[in-house]
Amino acid sequence: MAEHTSSSITIEAAPADVMGVIADFARYPEWTGEVKEAEVLETDKAGRAEKVRLLLDAGAIKDDHTLAYTWTGDDEVSWTLVKSQMLRALDGSYRLKATGGGDRTEVTYQLTVDVKIPMLGMIKRKAEKVIIDRALAGLKKRVESGA
Repeated sequence: MAEHTSSSITIEAAPADVMGVIADFARYPEWTGEVKEAEVLETDKAGRAEKVRLLLDAGAIKDDHTLAYTWTGDDEVSWTLVKSQMLRALDGSYRLKATGGGDRTEVTYQLTVDVKIPMLGMIKRKAEKVIIDRALAGLKKRVESGA
């Protein structure tokens, strides 16, 4: 089983508000930094994205990849890689937990990345940690700004 990296952050907003930002793929280029383009390719019966194409530019890593999303209730979404030019795997999840009487949310982001080019495990974990920390900070800023 592949190793994964995870981290958590508390956001001053209800879980529904946080999940609303996570689920709004069209606006990812406005707050994620690395995602330059996002296109929902398929949706489920509830209108939530099931397949999304993302154009990523993270400096050394530039990639056009497609992810398949699975929604578990209103407080968890996970994804797996469908196709990519540079990646062998990109599996992750956001788990939300209401705290502070429901007006705060603890968000846990878990990620496993495997690239097609050879890379030491500790370098991969470091890259995962950077991706997670940036994503959580961007999500917190976006949600708390009310944008």
